Amino acid sequence: MAKVVVTGGAGLIGSHVCERLLDDGHTVICVDNLLTGSKKNIEKFESNEKFTFINFDVINGLPEDITCDVIFHLASPASPNHHSAISYHALPMETMLVNTAGTLELLKIAEKQQARFLFASTSEAYGDPEKHPQSEDYNGNVSTTGPRSVYDEAKRFGETLTAYFSRNRGVDTRIARIFNTYGPNMRNDDKRMIIDFINQALRNDPITVFGDGSQTRSLCYVTDTVDGLVKLLFTDNLSGEVVNIGSTEEHTVMEYAQMIKKLINSESEIVTSEALPKDDPMKRRPDISKAKELLDWEPKTPLEEGLKNTIDYFKSL
Repeated sequence: MAKVVVTGGAGLIGSHVCERLLDDGHTVICVDNLLTGSKKNIEKFESNEKFTFINFDVINGLPEDITCDVIFHLASPASPNHHSAISYHALPMETMLVNTAGTLELLKIAEKQQARFLFASTSEAYGDPEKHPQSEDYNGNVSTTGPRSVYDEAKRFGETLTAYFSRNRGVDTRIARIFNTYGPNMRNDDKRMIIDFINQALRNDPITVFGDGSQTRSLCYVTDTVDGLVKLLFTDNLSGEVVNIGSTEEHTVMEYAQMIKKLINSESEIVTSEALPKDDPMKRRPDISKAKELLDWEPKTPLEEGLKNTIDYFKSL
């Protein structure tokens, strides 16, 4: 069993990673400054003697007394919603620094301690893609100066740092390009598409769709995403690999709104807004051939089941 640091461990994916690792018998050190993570996501682990929580900002690396075998670097604001106080638009400097300076500091620690390292990158590394679906050899269509660049380009440079430490300094690294992930432990004020649709439908308020709703997304249930990440990190002989983790089931945003309205039996009207956010991708679906080949991984949770679980979670709030 390994001693594992999970940065961003109180967030959506991070909290589920902590749970999975504890279930597997590992010792987990959750590091989160709670800027976008939530203490309630991890409070159920606090009685577990193999779990430790440290409130710390990883742009400073890790506390000096921390030793580990493995680092999951998941820390970063991830919501693209301009109206959310926890989005990367609201926290631009923090987003840029945690994915660049923070990644560098953690890679130095991985090198010193000979720890295996996973950088949680994003499908946003592909930008508004001109290739569909997106495979790992596609270099993307990304603005370096647009409003999303504080996230997209920071993640891309985090990948550059990670690849350098693998190639030039012998650190055992992996890069996961995580596509849209949803499920319990999402923050109510995150305001991502699925959260907004569920909350609006539960209140019977109008369900607001950006643009005409024809843009597509592929949503992966959080436990499936976590299974892919754990397999990527704990499968041997994969240093330097970049792997997409996401669902290949693609639907339009309008279809997601209709599904959620139906599952909740809501009286909400679905309304469209005039404009899409700047640089909003029109298509988003991963090619996961590499994950299937290297990890024997693909998502298993049916979309309807995952949405029902997520709806039940938000009802419980």
